[in-house]
Amino acid sequence: MPEGQPTYDPGMRWNDSMGLRPSGGSYGAPVAEGAGFKYDEATLHELVKDWVDLAKEYVADRNEAELIAIAMPPGREYASGGNAEVTRESGKALLVTLDERIAYCERMADKYRAALGKYATAEDGATSAINQQPKGLV
Repeated sequence: MPEGQPTYDPGMRWNDSMGLRPSGGSYGAPVAEGAGFKYDEATLHELVKDWVDLAKEYVADRNEAELIAIAMPPGREYASGGNAEVTRESGKALLVTLDERIAYCERMADKYRAALGKYATAEDGATSAINQQPKGLV
């Protein structure tokens, strides 16, 4: 595993072994200048899917983290009770963090869906403009 802070690499699938297998996505491949889009339509669809998939992974993690937030002490002595209390507090903090990450991923997917809508509108406008041109040689 590389040293340093982990960074999101959209070309990686983190469910694969240590996220080392590239997905083969285009992610920002150059597109023709024009309507101001950095990504082509296929890449936008891929980005939506990746953000939705990442949100689903966080939801699955959250479901498991709920068990940490309700941890019970294994015994009745003071140390067990104190340990369980600290574990529950950690679990609650984890739930808050996962909720924030889920919301962030959902917002990112929504942004790319909105971009897809703008992309489709621009495509329709360009198609309409082309169709209004006179046919044949001028």
